[in-house]
This record gives sequence, structure tokens and C-alpha cells, in this order.
Amino acid sequence: MSVHDDITSVQRSLDDLNRSLGRLEHQLGSGGLEMRRVRLDADHLRESLALLRETAAAPAEPRRPDLVTISDKPYDFSLWTDTDDEGLGARDRHAP
Repeated sequence: MSVHDDITSVQRSLDDLNRSLGRLEHQLGSGGLEMRRVRLDADHLRESLALLRETAAAPAEPRRPDLVTISDKPYDFSLWTDTDDEGLGARDRHAP
């Protein structure tokens, strides 16, 4: 089965669930906390399936990583003057 067929099958199952919940609401009433929770969960499933359908419908493009150009010319050594040597502390101070 394709993804589209699977999503359609899940949609049919959710439709069956909603019809069954409608019958239960008619018998038990819709005011109870448990019935409201089940109804909300079913609505969330319906929304999640709609999002999944949109994601599955979008064409999957292979993502190429962004390329970074690294220059061959030497670094400017002034970038490293008057700095602390990491882990060694400042030049004019001594470790305890």
C-alpha cells in the first residue's frame, strides 16, 4: 500500500470512530468529563492526520548541505596577539 492509501484507511477509521462516539454520546450524554476527553482526543487525531496528509503530499526534495568556502590564504596573526592562552591563563599571572 502507498502512503496515500494508508492515510485514507486511517481517515476511514477515524470517521468510524466519530460515528461510534456520536452513538455513545447519544446514549451516555456529552456532558461527562470522560466523553469530552474522548471527543477531544478524536478531534486531535483528526487534526494530526490532516497535518500528516499535508506533509506526505509535499514532494520530498533532497537537501544539500550549504557549502562553506575556506580561503587558502594565511590567517592574520594579529588575531592571536594580546589574548589569553585558553586553559593557561594570562601571561602576566601565575597559577595558584
